[in-house]
Amino acid sequence: MKPLSATEAVAAIESGKLTAEKVVRACLDRIAEREPAVKAWAFLEPALALAQARAADAARGGVLRGVPIGVKDIIDTHDMPTGHNSPIFQGKAPFGDAACVALCRTANAVILGKTVTTEFANRHPGPTVNPHNPAHTPGGSSSGSAAAVADGHVPLAFGTQTGGSVIRPAAYCGVIGYKPTFGDFSRVGIKMQCHSVDTLGLMARTLDDIALFRGAVLKLPPIRIDRGIARPRIGLCRTPIWSEAEPDTKKLLEATASKLADKGASLIDVAFAAPFADILDDHAAITSWEGARNYADERLRNPDKVSRALMDGAMKRGLETSFERYVAAQRKAVAFRAHVDSLFDKVDVLLCPSAPGEAPKGVEFTGDPRFNSIWTLAGTPCVTLPAGSGANGLPLGIQLVGLRHADDRLLSVAAWVAAHLD
Repeated sequence: MKPLSATEAVAAIESGKLTAEKVVRACLDRIAEREPAVKAWAFLEPALALAQARAADAARGGVLRGVPIGVKDIIDTHDMPTGHNSPIFQGKAPFGDAACVALCRTANAVILGKTVTTEFANRHPGPTVNPHNPAHTPGGSSSGSAAAVADGHVPLAFGTQTGGSVIRPAAYCGVIGYKPTFGDFSRVGIKMQCHSVDTLGLMARTLDDIALFRGAVLKLPPIRIDRGIARPRIGLCRTPIWSEAEPDTKKLLEATASKLADKGASLIDVAFAAPFADILDDHAAITSWEGARNYADERLRNPDKVSRALMDGAMKRGLETSFERYVAAQRKAVAFRAHVDSLFDKVDVLLCPSAPGEAPKGVEFTGDPRFNSIWTLAGTPCVTLPAGSGANGLPLGIQLVGLRHADDRLLSVAAWVAAHLD
């Protein structure tokens, strides 16, 4: 059976053409075939997954109707270990589910297993490779989730984003990634790296699946994508680090903007006000300061079990960041969010890079997150759409950014954009 989207699976289960058990068995078969090469899963117990599927078939109903989900391994699950890709937590099961997992169980989802993350969702990578080319990174830190969705192991998966850890790996692996407005999704039961910006996100292969998944996590009916919207107003925002985008990305963004304008979209160039040209420095100050303190127990009680990459990188930078610098960055971030909100007086969405370019070669470096970190700090909803490939034949994405708390509008505009791209 070919990999189904979540929306297709729900429809087939509701019509009686399939059962949740058959859908889950198909996913497990695909994983058995591909997992030795892709290495996307940190924990997978087929018997447990099938028991959930049979329970879903018996219960019937629910928004997700037995659709299987991959859960990033920093998100708690009461019946599976949450390992954070760290020897400190290896094999340890938490006492309960994270809120997002509990809500999906309520929606009758099957929690298929735990997907590989970088260590504590930071920079030290796990074993996952890019399913399009195993010599390249899948991105981080939601590496396993992006690879699993892209390779057809599972139709839906959770990721998290502190810098660029949903949008970037989704773009590298050629799937749709969605980071909601900051605060819309509960973070209870998710390992906290930086409380000011950490955001739960979703990955899928279709926008309809993102809308379905979002409804379950918000405990709402399925969110409807409006495909009859008027031609949107799009702002091309190259961001202050445009010069660091690779040629393929620059060409893609400008060609996409031109094509959408030809299809009737209103297009204008948008730039940040001068005081925010260095806003990425403020994101770095906030995240490093908070991360060093949120990982105090791991850093102080188990220093020999924390990677040197983390101890000598983010932790060291965080301890060297003064409280005064942190407070100044927080104050500037408040002004920046208001400034970004004001940009939407003239546009419906912003169009910008999902990543500097294709997934880098090798698996040690998970890619540059800064084209995403800007929007993580802004708290805006973002979605990346697959939009072709680069010189090495690997996926490229385009990122659409919306007004805070206008996520439904963003997804509808994203559907309009997707429909007008080749």
